[in-house]
Amino acid sequence: MKRYAYLCGVFLLACLTATTQAQTFPVQGRIIDKNTRQGISFANIYLEGNTQIGTATDSIGKFHLTNAKPGIHRFVVSCIGYKSHLTPEYLISARTPFIEVELEEDPQMLNEVTVTPSPMRRTTESPVSLFVIGVQDIEKIPGANRDISRVVRSFPGVSFSPVGYRNDLIVRGGGPSENRYFMDGIEIPNINHFSTQGASGGPVGIINSDLVREINFYTGAFPTNRSGALSSVLDFSLYNGNPERQDFKATLGAAEASFSGSGHFSPRTTYLFSIRQSYLQFLFKLLGMPFLPNYIDGQFKIKTRLNDHHELMFLGLGGIDRMKLNTDEKGDATEYLLSYLPVIHQDTYTLGASYKHYAGAHTQSVFLSHNYLNNRITKYMNNDESIEENLMLRLRSSEQKTSLRFENRSSIGQWIWKQGAEVSYSHYTNRTRQRFYANNQATWLDYDTKLGIWSWGGFVSADYTSPDGHFTSSFGIRTDASDFVNMRNIFKQISPRISVNYTFNEHWSLAGNAGIYYELPPYTALGFKDNKGNFVNRELKYQRVASGSVGVNWRPMRQLIFSVEGFYKRYTDMPLSLIDHIPLACKGNDYGIFGNEPLVSSAQGRAYGVELLAKWQVPDKINVSASLTLYQSEYQNNEKSTYLPSAWDNRYILNMSCVWDMPRQWSIGGKLSVIGGSPYTPYDWEKSSLVEAWNAQGRPYYDYDLYNTERLSSYAQLDIRIDKNYYFKKWRLGWYISLQNVTGSKLKQQDAFISTGTIENPTSPLAERRYTMRTIQQEEGSIIPSIGITVEF
Repeated sequence: MKRYAYLCGVFLLACLTATTQAQTFPVQGRIIDKNTRQGISFANIYLEGNTQIGTATDSIGKFHLTNAKPGIHRFVVSCIGYKSHLTPEYLISARTPFIEVELEEDPQMLNEVTVTPSPMRRTTESPVSLFVIGVQDIEKIPGANRDISRVVRSFPGVSFSPVGYRNDLIVRGGGPSENRYFMDGIEIPNINHFSTQGASGGPVGIINSDLVREINFYTGAFPTNRSGALSSVLDFSLYNGNPERQDFKATLGAAEASFSGSGHFSPRTTYLFSIRQSYLQFLFKLLGMPFLPNYIDGQFKIKTRLNDHHELMFLGLGGIDRMKLNTDEKGDATEYLLSYLPVIHQDTYTLGASYKHYAGAHTQSVFLSHNYLNNRITKYMNNDESIEENLMLRLRSSEQKTSLRFENRSSIGQWIWKQGAEVSYSHYTNRTRQRFYANNQATWLDYDTKLGIWSWGGFVSADYTSPDGHFTSSFGIRTDASDFVNMRNIFKQISPRISVNYTFNEHWSLAGNAGIYYELPPYTALGFKDNKGNFVNRELKYQRVASGSVGVNWRPMRQLIFSVEGFYKRYTDMPLSLIDHIPLACKGNDYGIFGNEPLVSSAQGRAYGVELLAKWQVPDKINVSASLTLYQSEYQNNEKSTYLPSAWDNRYILNMSCVWDMPRQWSIGGKLSVIGGSPYTPYDWEKSSLVEAWNAQGRPYYDYDLYNTERLSSYAQLDIRIDKNYYFKKWRLGWYISLQNVTGSKLKQQDAFISTGTIENPTSPLAERRYTMRTIQQEEGSIIPSIGITVEF
């Protein structure tokens, strides 16, 4: 044992004293014409911020740069006759990915090469409300732990649950069910383990960020080929496998262990894969959490080039989730949570394939995918499964969706035209037996449903760029429909959108977007039945939002940008609960299932505000970002009722972060997050203390006559992170230490109460009997440490 300890000590000492002052690494890649797919000879490529580290391509478009510095970098690519291009970020090491760059022809660049690309990219279709998330943000944002759902919290308009252990994505005052996710063009239903069925949140992300090259995060101005979003779209781009060698990476973190790889089966066929096993249950047990989640996930990507004009891609993502309750933990707060948290078993996967045909100025793409969710939720009173009479909830549900989508992109002069169509079939089942208390009586909700839905849609858009590049505009229209009762008419879901941008000079630009977007209500709502077997929500309509954004960008220098963007969203035809008369959009941030209740499409809402952003990024030195969002989010039951604050009406969100890349591959970062207090609804003591009511759900009931009339205090959290990397000739070793909420900030929520199990009036009729209740103080917040080690070889 002493010998092993000695060897470990020597190894660690060697790592700590290792230097990388003279270490450089080769970078290989290929630069091709976007339309012809042919290699571009004599194109220049160099490290962003350092023109001395560069090279040129050979006669077939390949390059070999021999002296790149280790770390996270972009590359600038330029060539006469083509637009200059700034690549996504890459981690340069002994295992740098193979870099392929597509350049677009530009007649204005025939005489000379001018390289002025900006790291803050926007598109013609989305000149506002678009943020590009790269490797630097994913790897080093403090407090995120490389979890994508937590990374996006640093961007304007994104709210979060203070001191919570959930990844609900709350964007511009919209609910967690209003977001959509795509990966290399394939739709994935959610990005979290233990996701809330009908919404998308959960405690930890399902996507391994080792495979992610870049993310386009849309908070508005959604592309026409991305359907079903009301609040945001996360569009993931994965790396391609390495066609030159086989690379592997192992990571050991505080919550999981992962192993990933990149390589090739043949010169034309490459692969990526990842598998992760969590031990989050041990961390949660150490933190005294009442639930202990455990998961396994995996993903892969295989891409093959049949020739220069035809390529196939296969993609898969899946997770196995098991959550049990930590009944050994004691304390009032734990006892309260254990009284209503269920046991969750969940399995999910997505399989997809795409085919692309490059025909000069035209590109045709076909996407085929199938996703599946199997959700099993069980809850017994007092968590005692020995007696069947203790059953409170047994749910067995599944969702499946098979989709086929066709797209065509044509570049004609100053115009880019896009057209497409899609069709899908969804199959939903749910077998539920649940205790239920409503209208002053206890009953059972007991139904078995099977629902099949065909959906279809189409779109067309046109993007224009003026010859001098100062003015761009985009107009698009799509329509969607399904064979559910009131949703067959495609003319009722016409979704137009328009974007314009004018760049006055290299420093100032003005842009705007307006559009109407539709989303199908969740399958849990469409397939809900009563005890007689009748579909209850047959009259539901597509959910609708009309939104607009206007923004001004000021870029005093290439790596420094200030922006101001205002937005307005108007919701109509939103589902309203007929039980508690609360819009469904104000729910969905809890474990379990969302939407399985009687609903009517009468709720309306609005969210409006302004976002301010400052970002300064100097390659290999510092990355500073600060954003402030001021907004309101309100809903009304119908057009005649008064507006009330929504559950997401925090009023303001402040994020300030800084990551400093120091010498010898050290980096240190900090992030301060401040969020306004959430509105809340007081509990109904009289109803909650009734024996039949409490036994039905094991937690207090809200007094919806006082919906969101109170507000919590604001909350601030400081996170820090330290990274260190050691670059060796053929491998890399890295470690990090992260501390979330280093100041130990506490969030005080309204006091709850729990049954003592004692009936204070046992001789009264059953419907009038009450438990003696005990008050539970709810105050959360503690320092959360995390450490991780990465080996890349």
